[in-house]
Amino acid sequence: MKYQFTFLFIFSYFFSFSQIPIGYYDSAQGLQGEDLRTALFNIIKDQTQLSYSDLPTYFETTDKKLDGSVWDMYSDVPNGTPPYTFTFGTDKCGSYAKEGDCYNREHSFPASWFNDALPMYSDLFHIYPTDGYVNSKHSNYPFGDVASASWTSQNGSMLGSSADAGYTATVFEPIDEYKGDIARSYLYMITCYKDKVSGWSSDALEGDHLSNWELQTLKKWAAKDTVSQKEIDRNDAVYKIQNNRNPYIDHPEWVSEIWGDTLSGIANTVNSTIKIWYTNNQINISGIKSNNAQMILFDYTGKEIQVLNHIHTTTAINLKNGFYLASIFQDNKNYTLKFIVKE
Repeated sequence: MKYQFTFLFIFSYFFSFSQIPIGYYDSAQGLQGEDLRTALFNIIKDQTQLSYSDLPTYFETTDKKLDGSVWDMYSDVPNGTPPYTFTFGTDKCGSYAKEGDCYNREHSFPASWFNDALPMYSDLFHIYPTDGYVNSKHSNYPFGDVASASWTSQNGSMLGSSADAGYTATVFEPIDEYKGDIARSYLYMITCYKDKVSGWSSDALEGDHLSNWELQTLKKWAAKDTVSQKEIDRNDAVYKIQNNRNPYIDHPEWVSEIWGDTLSGIANTVNSTIKIWYTNNQINISGIKSNNAQMILFDYTGKEIQVLNHIHTTTAINLKNGFYLASIFQDNKNYTLKFIVKE
């Protein structure tokens, strides 16, 4: 099949997200911009409030490496040897004087910005186990690109003056491999707590949103550092504990759907002008421009269900509840979109 290689890549990407509960995002389908952000807010806002004192125990489920050590983004060296590692429990912080002494709980989205209030204060989606000393260096500074570093950690994370347009004060920059993780954590926070953000205070915030300079930086980070298996696994683990999800890990294309720009790395699988959803025993599609557009429909096992030629805005078809993948070929381009059936 002409598109077999492309499909296999996209299919494996799609089904790495297979633990999303069926119907979880139904109310967000077909939306864009603030309408989509509001729909996601209504889906994820009612999480289980956790005890802050229990977070170190939860980290053993959410942030454990294959070798059993703590997954600390500020000391990890992907595809290399970290300068030090931490053991759960044994290396939990009391006091510290230098890097490598211990790990503690870092609010990647600083708690001082929301006055240490619950449920934000114990929300696992933005709290990570990190080196205590590096955490103290990060302090409550925003994340951003560093122009001139005043301090650099052993794995290359930096503190220094901002290089981002519109902001010149101090920022903290993690290594490239974790910039997307941080970006999606921040976008989660301003979505899950959309009704509270306007009462928070930081140079990174404006109204009920991120400041423009921070938003542009995080969009760039999310595009360059696409969703990793670490994030997928952590999202599923936190869901089991907290009963809500980070939608920007499940659907990274929603970053561009809400705030513009196409994410690199999945640009060939998602097209912001083509939408697909299923209602009343029919597939609905918007954004089709060619009279010769073709759609190949697959079920969750990868089995080809049907080939539809000359597709239009609606196609009557009976589908069972579940996940589906539609590969649409239009004007010599291939767009692959996922959708959920729950009738």
